[in-house]
Amino acid sequence: MNLYAESSAVLSWLFGEPKAADVRRHLTRADLVLTSDLTLVECERAIIRAEALDGISPRRASSCRSRLLEAAAGWNVLRIAADVTVRARQRFPNEPIRALDALHLASAELGRSAVLDLKMLSLDKRIRTAAAAMEFEIVPK
Repeated sequence: MNLYAESSAVLSWLFGEPKAADVRRHLTRADLVLTSDLTLVECERAIIRAEALDGISPRRASSCRSRLLEAAAGWNVLRIAADVTVRARQRFPNEPIRALDALHLASAELGRSAVLDLKMLSLDKRIRTAAAAMEFEIVPK
């Protein structure tokens, strides 16, 4: 199984939220994981925000950060390059799409042009709806 790992799913796993076990299972079983620079930025910012506002301990923040870096070392990270931004600026089948969501969707679409049977790993309802309209298989079910 080949996955595009979107931020909402990765954050759920990092923070141990209710769908964390499903996300971890998909990430562990994947033959290939693609993600975007955006996922790494959003995850790091969420860790920083959680430490600053939600009171997670520096130790837990460090643990989240370490798990993210360890996992991402085995992922293929798609850069936010001109081809991604050009695609993100165009219409998607299910508008309206927010700017950061458009970058994820554009990255996944470009990834799918190189990787057969790429599935979208996301927990975000807007991303899941838009990706389904783009004919991605969505996981977890």
